[in-house]
Amino acid sequence: MGSLRIVFMGTPDFAVPALEALIAAGHEIVCVYTRAPRPAGRGQRERRSPVHELADRRGLRVRHPVRLTDAGALAALSPDIAVVAAYGLILPPAALEAPRLGCINIHASLLPRWRGAAPIQRAIMAGDEETGITVMQMDEGLDTGGILSQRRLAIGPADDAGVLHDALAALGAGLIVETLTEMTEDGLRARPQPDEGATYADKIDRAETRIDWRRPAVEIHRQVRALSPHPGAWFEAGGTRVRVLAAHPAPGAALPPGTAIGDGTAIACGSGALRLERLQRAGKQAVDIGAFLRGFPIPAGTVLPVKSA
Repeated sequence: MGSLRIVFMGTPDFAVPALEALIAAGHEIVCVYTRAPRPAGRGQRERRSPVHELADRRGLRVRHPVRLTDAGALAALSPDIAVVAAYGLILPPAALEAPRLGCINIHASLLPRWRGAAPIQRAIMAGDEETGITVMQMDEGLDTGGILSQRRLAIGPADDAGVLHDALAALGAGLIVETLTEMTEDGLRARPQPDEGATYADKIDRAETRIDWRRPAVEIHRQVRALSPHPGAWFEAGGTRVRVLAAHPAPGAALPPGTAIGDGTAIACGSGALRLERLQRAGKQAVDIGAFLRGFPIPAGTVLPVKSA
């Protein structure tokens, strides 16, 4: 495969394997666009994005505009193509048209299912049995561009968002290299997305992170997995917020939702119970349930607050 002049646009950890794969494949990364450094941590020191860090280590040119309004600067790089992976900024029409082959995006779902900001979390919450990666030709819509390639990935019954994120990032890295080869050597063309089956993966709202014990245990289990490791599904006990990072559904007794069962390792739900496995209090390390209860007991019969209606 001949080397392409690529502008890479990405920001978080998800995009890092793709950039590494493009470099390893021998493509010329003429510039990396990423989100600008942001204050983080107790000292509020500016922190560069994971993609920015990799680009610096590789000696690549980096730009981090607050808004992508200067399409002329992009066009001046004379790129063959732009590869986008969780960049975080909207590309205006002029930017989409600047590279010779346009802009293509690595999206973490099997489009048209789960267009939008949180496809990994929404797939788990919905109980999907599979997801995947789509490489698409970008247009002005929200993840509506033509499909160039796809790869499927089964969602295991215990997979959380962190596990799925890493698996999809690796899958996308391999697929983007294959797709570029097919585009340049075999003349691969995008096919339109079907309208049937389109769903939207809205950004996770803070209100969705609190556990409502009135819901079935199987649904709460999916909520826990979808929000682990970040931001974490949580409940309140004794005025303390507790994040649930791992759990599994279990048979439950006829008890009010939110009632601690037995040794406190399970909580009654609207149907069934949720057996807790790994928890974290604010300012504390995440620990397994046994260690957690030794330092923060939840006696049997304790009724945890349910989410407000």
